[in-house]
Amino acid sequence: MQALSSATALTACTWLARSPKAAPQASAYTPTFFTPEEWRFLHAACDRLIPEDANGPGAVELGVPEFIDRQMATPYAHGALWYMQAPHVAGPANLGYQLPYTPRDIYRRGIAGARKLARQTHNAEFADLDADTRDSVLTVLETGDLQFDDLPASTFFGHLLGNTQEGAFSDPIHGGNKGLGGWAMTGFPGARADFMDWVDQYGRQYPLGSVSISGETI
Repeated sequence: MQALSSATALTACTWLARSPKAAPQASAYTPTFFTPEEWRFLHAACDRLIPEDANGPGAVELGVPEFIDRQMATPYAHGALWYMQAPHVAGPANLGYQLPYTPRDIYRRGIAGARKLARQTHNAEFADLDADTRDSVLTVLETGDLQFDDLPASTFFGHLLGNTQEGAFSDPIHGGNKGLGGWAMTGFPGARADFMDWVDQYGRQYPLGSVSISGETI
């Protein structure tokens, strides 16, 4: 698994990992926000952003799609934590987010646009494409000037990538990081009450494993 780089966009698409594996099947979890076809897209996209490899489980195995679906019911997804009043005008990056769309809107519009792009360029649903072709579609979303009406495709990609990273490495109480797999890969101790004895012990592997807020351990 290649290391993920910047929090905004990944230079030279370092999120990609080459694999002939087909898109994974949707998990047993029943989504409350995403439609069945959106749910298939989400699995197929997350599978390529953090793929399973010799270092550990990928985004799908870690439950990232479930994490994202659960997030869609939170105040964050409804834009309650953002200033959403007009006017919505294009401006420099230091002005922050300027679009009228909440995260729920971004996912709905973005997935529809990405699926349409896959059908137009490859004559198939995104979730039915092989790994390399899904990579190529995601690269267009990340690096191109494509617009889904007035929603930049790169804005959708940025939200998808950020939420995928969050789901893989957040506490399992939020629906992702199944089995503490994300923390096991990084050696993160999690919600242990006290691990200060190990803060300055550089180069030594932390021996106590991870523990979640709910008390789950590995």
